[in-house]
Amino acid sequence: MTAFLSPDPAVLDPAPLDPAPLDPVAALERMMLIRAYEETLIDLHGRGRAAGTCTAVGQEAPAVGVVSALTADDLILTNHRSAGHLLARGADPGRMLAEVMGKRDGYCGGKSGSLHISAKELGVVLTSTIVGGELALATGVGLSRTMLKQPGIVACFFGDGAACEGRFHESLNLAAVWNLPILYVCENNQWQAFVHRQETMAADGIAGQAAALGVASAVVDGNDPLAVHDAARTAIAAIRRTAKPFLLEAKTYRLRGHFEPDDQSYVDKAELVHWRGRDPIPRLRDRLERDGRLTAADAARIEARVRATMEAATAFADASPYPGADALTTDVYA
Repeated sequence: MTAFLSPDPAVLDPAPLDPAPLDPVAALERMMLIRAYEETLIDLHGRGRAAGTCTAVGQEAPAVGVVSALTADDLILTNHRSAGHLLARGADPGRMLAEVMGKRDGYCGGKSGSLHISAKELGVVLTSTIVGGELALATGVGLSRTMLKQPGIVACFFGDGAACEGRFHESLNLAAVWNLPILYVCENNQWQAFVHRQETMAADGIAGQAAALGVASAVVDGNDPLAVHDAARTAIAAIRRTAKPFLLEAKTYRLRGHFEPDDQSYVDKAELVHWRGRDPIPRLRDRLERDGRLTAADAARIEARVRATMEAATAFADASPYPGADALTTDVYA
């Protein structure tokens, strides 16, 4: 179920939705790949072969649901938990691993690590580690699209912590005033580093704040990729029709700590158990099995494909050389 909030009811009038509805089996496989990628990174870090990183284990559904609703003309700006967004966009997990490991064949030549990856060929403009940094930058990208009359919208991913920053309000306010085609996606995972969301905001969520700034919004179950996809398609159709921004709040949960390694000693155990029961991957798999759309043999084949993909990705990253000294002063602008 999606709850829509709008300062302008006309924004949510029915409109053609593009692209097509998300195939649930494909969504399951993509979420499993994202989970396997991040678990591979965790394992590599534990063995001293990769740096620690911020993972989004448990948050795979918003990435798959939203990104699958975008078209090739659309651009993405994301935050420090970006692996899911990149992989949902079609990024090569081998090149992503190579990037995190500082190898030459990574998307940014091994210079970005896991927290600053960009992939121009995929329309991923940047990954920002500054909390809320992508919010301000998305305003500029959206303004550029409008002034140059370029096709496509801008999708900006951020967390509930960023929604407590002043730049959240500044960015949405400007987007509303200037009529910028931006889809703001708040992945409300309940945690802001080591601080629970309830300690930093009195409201129960983020979407309600958008209306005061003149931005239509919706709240969706962020652990259901199909519901997220449908809500994103509706929001994107409204943006394309009106050229006005829209905020989609996906309520989800971060099942691992803020930064690997993290023992999550600060997390209420009962809360963690509750949200583990809503893990989007087994939740969708069980639903597909109940509906007769997935058999145990089908699930085993998907698991085998994902495992083979990550084995090949790890081998590719291992074989990739480190950048040479001649790369030290490239990609430097000042």
